[in-house]
Amino acid sequence: MHLTYLQAVVIGLIQGLTELFPISSLGHVVLVPAWLGGSWAALVHEESSSESPYLAFVVGLHLATAAVLVAYYWREWVRLIRGFVTSIVRRRIESADERLAWLIVVATIPVGFVGLVLEHSFRVLFAKPAAAAIFLTINGGILILGERYWRRERRRTAAAAAAAPVAPAARPAAMAAAVPGPVPEPPAPVPAPAGDADDATIDQDAQRRLAGIGLVSALWIGASQVLALFAGISREGVTMVGGLSRGLSHEDAMRFSFLLSTPVILAAGLLKLPDLAGPLGNGIRGPVIAGSVAAAASSALAVIFLARYFRTRTLTPFAIYCLAAGLISIIRFTVF
Repeated sequence: MHLTYLQAVVIGLIQGLTELFPISSLGHVVLVPAWLGGSWAALVHEESSSESPYLAFVVGLHLATAAVLVAYYWREWVRLIRGFVTSIVRRRIESADERLAWLIVVATIPVGFVGLVLEHSFRVLFAKPAAAAIFLTINGGILILGERYWRRERRRTAAAAAAAPVAPAARPAAMAAAVPGPVPEPPAPVPAPAGDADDATIDQDAQRRLAGIGLVSALWIGASQVLALFAGISREGVTMVGGLSRGLSHEDAMRFSFLLSTPVILAAGLLKLPDLAGPLGNGIRGPVIAGSVAAAASSALAVIFLARYFRTRTLTPFAIYCLAAGLISIIRFTVF
């Protein structure tokens, strides 16, 4: 395979960005070269073969994305690893860090097992433009359905809370407002240290919320990653939808998705290192390094953007994009 430095950098930028955005990196590294045509489209044909240098290159780029996620959430990983080791030494699970560490371990088992058995076969079978376009459209439908379910549950919860009677403990506070005399002012909020609002790491409150989702919910969310073996289905998208379906906010669903996907992405990249070090890497190791640097740069921009975006916004724009891009690509690669 002839992979130029320009192609490696462009594919690296696409992979790093779309791996973390809920729009499928594998789908885009198949569809974008196919749309460009020429020598770019030849890369996609290479990926469909059983021993594909392009496939090894694309999966190898996962190491760069995983490194960015580890670096961005390093405080959380330090706490989780410490909690995991401590729980083993004590032979019991007590803290939120320990519970969350074990939830991540358990939730990773389904996709780890299925990925080891079927990952290569699925990529070879479905890493084709027409199939990727179909699954990208399905990905958009999953995001839309996830958003609709989350909004319906939110409305149902709000209606139930509005209909609930006022708790007895709340009545004295309400009655106190009618009692003459000075009303003490509530304590002023303690300002957060500078930089904390812009540091999109999982704080202790979020850690406790995620640790409280339960084993069944963690397995449900983790198992949803299996769908990402199909080119066009986004790992981050389906895990976020899984989190939303279990009652998480968009921000917490994104955080849990990134924590869950980090070991999977890292393992996928590490498993391809021997291939890149062997005959499949001959002649492309320089472009692989260039592509990895590009993937790391775009992954860093993606995680910073998404950590802020999902504080107040939803998956809907990404769903619309996937539906539109997928449908247009289906027409392009099945009709013409």
